[in-house]
Amino acid sequence: MYKRTRRNFLQQTGVWAAAAAGMAVGGLPRLSQAARDKELNIYCWEGYNSDDVLDPFRREFDATVRAEGLTSDPDAVNRLRAGETKVWDLINVNNPWAREMMYPENLIKPIPKERFEPMMEKMMPQFHPPYAWAMDKSGKDLLGMTQRFGPFSFVVNTDKISRDMAEDQGFKLFLDPAMKDRYGVLTYDNWNIYHMCVTADVDPFKKHSEEEVAAFGEAAKQIFNGAKILTDDLVAMNLALINGEIDAYFTGGTYTASPARYDGATNVRGITPRSGPMGGKGGIVWIELTSVVNNPEVSPLAEEFLAYVQRPDVSKKVAFAEGTYNPVTQMGDKAVLDSFDAEELDAIQWDSLEEEMARSVDYDINPDYDEMYTLYSAAKRERES
Repeated sequence: MYKRTRRNFLQQTGVWAAAAAGMAVGGLPRLSQAARDKELNIYCWEGYNSDDVLDPFRREFDATVRAEGLTSDPDAVNRLRAGETKVWDLINVNNPWAREMMYPENLIKPIPKERFEPMMEKMMPQFHPPYAWAMDKSGKDLLGMTQRFGPFSFVVNTDKISRDMAEDQGFKLFLDPAMKDRYGVLTYDNWNIYHMCVTADVDPFKKHSEEEVAAFGEAAKQIFNGAKILTDDLVAMNLALINGEIDAYFTGGTYTASPARYDGATNVRGITPRSGPMGGKGGIVWIELTSVVNNPEVSPLAEEFLAYVQRPDVSKKVAFAEGTYNPVTQMGDKAVLDSFDAEELDAIQWDSLEEEMARSVDYDINPDYDEMYTLYSAAKRERES
């Protein structure tokens, strides 16, 4: 049984809001800077909060490490804006938020190039310094370190829909009347909106005309109304695919398919369309970036943890943390790549990764997200009523 998904919120005690107001965990007074030398607080997507990753760090640095799982990049940024820069030492979100939002708003701080750029040189070539998403807009400051990444579009059962056909049709597959009640929608709202844009031949990462917003709205209605299943549970969606209840699901990729593939269901495959409206590309790839929060009493362990997760053995643990499995940028290092066996490489679709990345644009920010979210929510409510 898979323990976590990118949408599951790891339940906490609710003390973080108190900490932002000047209290620490358990209602105790805020720790002094000296006391913080042995304390580290991480706000992250699941994986970094795995005990397999954290426990060796705790022992090595004799540290108290607390990690809270986030469920939404925009929500995480808003929590920092609301004062939680006083709580967190590290934040792990997808690629655009550091350069476009957090650094310009003084929510994160640069990390030393002299320490971390040599580690970046060992990554896969496309992530070598100066990697744009890891830098500020001037190209001067290094804002964090990349690690997990992957293409994210949709998933099919290749026993029912061939990979070739799915890649050729792309998201238009879900508009085919023959697909009605044969697919599910994995309700990751942010991603659904981006993918519904692509379905409507609209680039999600630019300013949109009224006609493009309307086309998005129509695609949202059609996709929701044709779906047999709506759930935010990737385990349930993969089981429906394996059991023949559905033949495909909208919004998914290496990240969501990997647990089923690692369990032997290699007919579950993430698909990246061959073409689409984003400069001819049809797929989107997410890249996680971990940054040091601009905490007035930031823990010195923040940079130590950033260096720690670059180690070959720890990079592998991050890639295969419980729940889902993903490529990591450190696989450019032979020592990291060699630590994956054939079954693990197959689970993360290593055979097609380079090809799928070439067909994809990087995850970015949709300037009309709020307007589209209103249409999306209405279409979803209509389907559920």
